[in-house]
Amino acid sequence: MRARTGSGKTAAFTIPVIQKILNLKNTSTHQGIKALILSPSKELCGQITSVINDLTLKCSREVRCIDISQNGDMQIQKSLLADKPDIVVATPSRALAHLKSNSMRLKEDLSVLVVDEADLVFSFGYEAEIKELLGHLPKIYQAVLASATLSDDVLSLKKIVLRNPVTLKLEEPELAPSSQLQHYHLFAEEDDKAAILYALLKLNLIRGKSIIFVRTVDRCYKLKLYLEQFKISSCVLNSELPAAIRCLSVEQFNRGRYEIIVASDEKALEKPDGGLLGDEEFGKKRRQKSKRKKDKESGVSRGIDFQHVSNVINFDFPLDVTSYVHRAGRTARGNNQGSVLSFVAIKEKPLMDAVEDHLSKGFNGQQVLQKYEFALESVEGFRYRSRDAWRAVTRVAVREARLAELRRELLACRQLQGYFEENPTDHAALKRDKALHTVRLQPQLAHVPEYLLPAALRNEDTEADVDAAAPAPKKKKQAGNFGSAKRHKYQARQSDPLKSFQLKNLKKTPAADDT
Repeated sequence: MRARTGSGKTAAFTIPVIQKILNLKNTSTHQGIKALILSPSKELCGQITSVINDLTLKCSREVRCIDISQNGDMQIQKSLLADKPDIVVATPSRALAHLKSNSMRLKEDLSVLVVDEADLVFSFGYEAEIKELLGHLPKIYQAVLASATLSDDVLSLKKIVLRNPVTLKLEEPELAPSSQLQHYHLFAEEDDKAAILYALLKLNLIRGKSIIFVRTVDRCYKLKLYLEQFKISSCVLNSELPAAIRCLSVEQFNRGRYEIIVASDEKALEKPDGGLLGDEEFGKKRRQKSKRKKDKESGVSRGIDFQHVSNVINFDFPLDVTSYVHRAGRTARGNNQGSVLSFVAIKEKPLMDAVEDHLSKGFNGQQVLQKYEFALESVEGFRYRSRDAWRAVTRVAVREARLAELRRELLACRQLQGYFEENPTDHAALKRDKALHTVRLQPQLAHVPEYLLPAALRNEDTEADVDAAAPAPKKKKQAGNFGSAKRHKYQARQSDPLKSFQLKNLKKTPAADDT
């Protein structure tokens, strides 16, 4: 099954699975695991489970579903699997681990196998797990592959999993039509990107929930610290965060606690499609091996259902067409409207041209990426503020911010509560740890003085956060008040003993009487 991102593929395979299980309940004599749903990331597994729970609200006793993708205690998950739920949702590696430990057996009762985001399974490194997992399945079962693109990885997976397959491909473009989703580009270099983003957010030229994509985890934190200096709150999402924190960030964003989420799309950097880079710098970065531990079962630009996203901002332009399509697919989902704004550096123009050539084929040759008209010279005052704030976020500041986040995670970790109760000195030492030197916040940067506003907005009502602490303009003296002002000045001079040399109500001291 191939359909564009945001078109409802999850419901397209979960509803038939639920219906088939309800039909099997009428003839089955014993309880067993009827369906196994595999997804490459833990976030997607949680999302699929949530959709199934919503769909089975009226038949929750007949159809039970569990998610075993999280890296929790295997024994707890083993006890849940012992009850033989009807549907099991997992990542390939987690499902294989339970199959090897015999805590889950599928050869007798499995009827349906679903692989969601099939084009990501191999790129996430699950090829070996999938091949080994198939040995634990029965000879006869129904298999479904769901994907937004029919890539070479999907074709390879189809040969392994499916037999005599039927491809259901919706005849529609990869992205929503131009009446629903608008694409804009803006040529800007590094310093100008930050200044333009600051101006757009502070002047409310971008409204609604927004996802800002960058290439690396460090730039993810750098942009978050940069926005914090202007009192623009945001949360981060990347592969180095624990799965629980990633899910919490998505949940808080969907509930509206944050209007902006800064996400790193490292998958595109690690494995871009062939031939689109053409840049030695990106090649060097790609060849470097990071020592940081990343969770391969994570995904940001793929599949996660960010709700009610109005804008996608490519702060760093994606390195391939597929990455651009899936980033843009985070907005304009269903029937909602959305827009994509991409900052393009000079060296990234070949990437933009490749994206334009690819997307225009689905729109009858029409230009898709429209130029965003923005007069940078009209917000020159923003550039001075932005330049200082951007340079203030150094590598040390990024490292210290990540350490502070790690400390918060340790203090809030439930699994460590027992240890901290037994070792209160460690808990106290962690709380009293030295203060980390992150970016110094300056309260005045949270406001936009009126003189910084573009000329077109100064005399009009604007929703920008104008500095309320700015001094009010001095009132001009009126001719009728000149005499009274002079009289008040004379009275003030008479009451000042240093100017009038007159002492009033001065009590004499005994020493003064003696003299």
